[in-house]
Amino acid sequence: MTIEVIRAGEPDLDVLVPLFDAYRRFYGKPSNPEGGREFLAARMRADESVIFLATLDGVPAGFTQLYPLFSSTRMARLWLLNDLFVAADLRGKGVGEALLERARQHAVDTGGCELMLETANNNPAKHLYERCGYKRISEYSFYSLPLDGGGH
Repeated sequence: MTIEVIRAGEPDLDVLVPLFDAYRRFYGKPSNPEGGREFLAARMRADESVIFLATLDGVPAGFTQLYPLFSSTRMARLWLLNDLFVAADLRGKGVGEALLERARQHAVDTGGCELMLETANNNPAKHLYERCGYKRISEYSFYSLPLDGGGH
């Protein structure tokens, strides 16, 4: 099996949008491929995120989306790994690891000081994150101030 990971651009939207829609549905959001296409295209055009797309033997298999942030105390860029998704029928084949490694390499290549993510305690992917070297940060509490009234 061959896993290929590329940085996605607008020409890849036809392949990326179904994965993005499946990701959103996984989190209980209604299907909205048109909205997903617009959202992803806007992020790409404005250079507001970096999206890596994985294929397994040429079949679209998953993606990860990173958002740039900055640390004032470290005076450096850090990256938020906001989205990671692997198609259900292709999990357990190394796609998630390949996407995480490509995200790590991108963070290093861009002078990042950290690659961070947040996930639910019951998310089975947390074992993947730990296997790939991510450490749980227990000294911090994450808070959220929803501005749209809808939460997540």
